[in-house]
Amino acid sequence: MQITVIGCGYVGLTTSVALAYIGHRVHCIDQNQERVQALQNGIVPMHEMGVAELLGQLRDRISFGRWDSFNLTTEVIIIAVGTPRKDNGEADTSYVEAVARELGQRLSGDGLPIIVNKSTVPIGSARRVESVVSYYLKSRGINIPVTVASNPEFLREGVALYDTFYPDRIVVGANQGEAINILREMYAPILEQTFIPPEFLPRPDSYNLPAFITTTPTSAELIKYAANTFLAMKISYINEIAGLAERVGADILEVARGIGLDKRIGVQYLNAGIGWGGSCFGKDVQALIHTAGQYDYDMPLSSATIQVNLRQREEIIRKLQSALKVLRGSTVGLLGLSFKPGTDDLRDAPSITVAKRLIEMGAHVKAYDPVAMENCRKSHPELDMLYANSAEELAHGSDALVLVTEWKEFLSLPYNQLGKLMRQKVIVDGRNVLDRQLLTEAGFNYIGVGR
Repeated sequence: MQITVIGCGYVGLTTSVALAYIGHRVHCIDQNQERVQALQNGIVPMHEMGVAELLGQLRDRISFGRWDSFNLTTEVIIIAVGTPRKDNGEADTSYVEAVARELGQRLSGDGLPIIVNKSTVPIGSARRVESVVSYYLKSRGINIPVTVASNPEFLREGVALYDTFYPDRIVVGANQGEAINILREMYAPILEQTFIPPEFLPRPDSYNLPAFITTTPTSAELIKYAANTFLAMKISYINEIAGLAERVGADILEVARGIGLDKRIGVQYLNAGIGWGGSCFGKDVQALIHTAGQYDYDMPLSSATIQVNLRQREEIIRKLQSALKVLRGSTVGLLGLSFKPGTDDLRDAPSITVAKRLIEMGAHVKAYDPVAMENCRKSHPELDMLYANSAEELAHGSDALVLVTEWKEFLSLPYNQLGKLMRQKVIVDGRNVLDRQLLTEAGFNYIGVGR
């Protein structure tokens, strides 16, 4: 199939590469000329496992350009532009609206393609895009039906290709059977798992074929927000229990395992720590709350999810105060900056909140991350923070280390040697992933979360 993807960010580029890999011809459009030129040269302007490798193999089936390269013969148009959060929590749909206007001004009347909302958008956005495209088509004398489907993504940064090739489900919200059939055809190699997996991303042995869920656009849009809010809520819940575990002398790792083995609950997303971050959870929870407010409906659980998450970041500061007593003049080293391993994404990253609070309190802050430091320099030039080139440089002269991002390499650092470089041997394990016994034997004051 001929597919056009609008937006070359995390979602758009991952989706484009995956669709090209399973046999479609994909053209990606982005208004950022620098990003387009980089991709045309095979350079991926983000850190996402496998995307650059596949892109190098697919140059004959995937292309990049700006709006002037738009192809009228495309069969499916996928909108995958950003919907950042406004100050009031509402999703900013201005980029989606701009795409809808462009499509209305460019499409011809010779058989309109199916338009797909893959961006995370407020409820009613499929209808809104349809009305905007129709308005501009009619202003040009074209009066034919416009079909807009909702096809939300459920991708985890760092493993986005894995989630694309081996999803739990594919959700399509559409009011027209033709749109559902075309998207089922587009996803057929994934639904039936007939494609040959990439060498670096083999099909899981226990993988079952994904469900293809068809529903209305409104339900599909709500499924996306409800799913992310529930996952965020699950993390905030275990973090709230972790706070109680500390006070009563329980170990949250044992508590989480004890409740997670209940099949009704499940073990995933029960990892207590510094809390969640990234571009999705906070934005989507806030957008859901804002939507509910428009209907005069209160959502106290969703609101508490955000408050508990913010408290977890402050808890890290409290733990450092308890161990160091006075933060002013102390040096704290952050192990990790990105909001999770496998990405250089710093959107709503706990590390930024912790760094800002420490600097406000007069501490000296150092940081080391294997991939996210350059992004941090560019996106947060206001941070008076020293960037270390290695874990050893980070530890040298530090009074405490805080593990913020659970990069695999941080699990096996020579902590015994690092401790000898520090002024005080304090370590706050913000992800509960380090070997407490090993660190204690090395002379560290080990501080976990809920332990």
